[in-house]
This record gives sequence, C-alpha cells and structure tokens, in this order.
Amino acid sequence: MPIVAVVLIVLVALLHLYFLVLEMFLWTRPAGMKVFRNTPEKAAVTRVLAANQGLYNGFLAAGLLWAGATSRQDVALFFLACVMVAGLYGAATVSRRIFYVQAAPALAAIAALWLA
Repeated sequence: MPIVAVVLIVLVALLHLYFLVLEMFLWTRPAGMKVFRNTPEKAAVTRVLAANQGLYNGFLAAGLLWAGATSRQDVALFFLACVMVAGLYGAATVSRRIFYVQAAPALAAIAALWLA
C-alpha cells in the first residue's frame, strides 16, 4: 500500500480510537458532553448506549490498524467503507458535521487506495 494511504488509514483509526475514549470513558464528563453537545441529563440517560457505540468504534479502529499493519488493501477498503457509510448516515440523520469528521477522511483514504 502507498504510504499516503497507510497514513490516512491510521488517521481514520486514530479518530475512531478518540471516539472510543469519548464515548466509553468521557461521555458524562465536560469534554464528552461538549463534543457531542449533550446536557448532563441526556448524557446520564444515554451513557450505556454511548459506551456500546464506543466499543464499535474500537472495532473499526482495530480493523483499520490490522489492515495497515498487514498491507491488506481488501480489509482496509472494507473497514473504510463501513466508516464511510456510518459517516454518511450520521451526516444525513444527525449533523452535517459528521460528514467532515468521519466520512471525508475515510473517502480520502479510499481514494488514496484506488489511485495507487
């Protein structure tokens, strides 16, 4: 895999590890509530749901890191496509901001893999 693609894949993986930390450990803390624009009440009620979502973000990160470490382009494309679909869905249903934070980096990594 080209170095640009590997760097972008690792970037997407690091973003998802960051999401894992926010959703699993910081959801009810000021940092987590600020990022997700939650109130303390809403954060308390949705804490378990957020932790579950954080775990899934960890699985995405693990898959992307595995793909980068083993230079498996097929695995990278699968996990990047998962991230892209989730980002597009989030942008359509929650906030357009999700497109730029989640889907766009995945699309850039996919483009880097296809152009290689």
